[in-house]
Amino acid sequence: MGQGREPRRAQAYDGELGAAVARAQEGDEAAFAVAYRIVQPGLLGYLRGIVGEDAEDVASDAWLEIARDLGRFKGDGAGFRGWTATIARHRALDHLRRQKVRPRSSALEQDVLELPGPASTHDQALEALSTERALELVRSLPRDQAEAVLLRVVVGLDGPAAARVLGKRPGAVRTAAHRGLKRLADRLGGAGVTNEDPRTLGESK
Repeated sequence: MGQGREPRRAQAYDGELGAAVARAQEGDEAAFAVAYRIVQPGLLGYLRGIVGEDAEDVASDAWLEIARDLGRFKGDGAGFRGWTATIARHRALDHLRRQKVRPRSSALEQDVLELPGPASTHDQALEALSTERALELVRSLPRDQAEAVLLRVVVGLDGPAAARVLGKRPGAVRTAAHRGLKRLADRLGGAGVTNEDPRTLGESK
């Protein structure tokens, strides 16, 4: 995953998403459904990485807020994905507080000073993100790395957009994503993960 570059999967839908959002803001319910279908898989995968099996409930709460505040949104398709991810993250953190789950500590600041791993390890990790087992491994990463990986790879945000969602510097988020993918690749290599489960991160169990 190159620096400052969106995954092609998400980028390909940005034009359609932006047009659908614009129509939805004018009251077109069918257009809102189109926006939902484009955004929901990545959003659900991201939430699974934060709240686990409660992701669908949290996503439902997030979409209620998204629908309520849609008229306030200003931006294009990529901006809409970032906006919805921010809302979903706030609902996820509220959920964790209600459940009295203590979030994992972030990695030490000096961790972000390490150089990103080679591209080959990232490719290995990205390929493995099609399995449920990989999602479990993502959730075992330090929280900053897990969220950075999920926002960059699953939601499809670029570095600056992911940084806005997390309230951090783009460079720190980009490096956290690289470090998370490297750790994921190392763990996948050692664990012998296979693709026996064909479900992707964005699909329902």
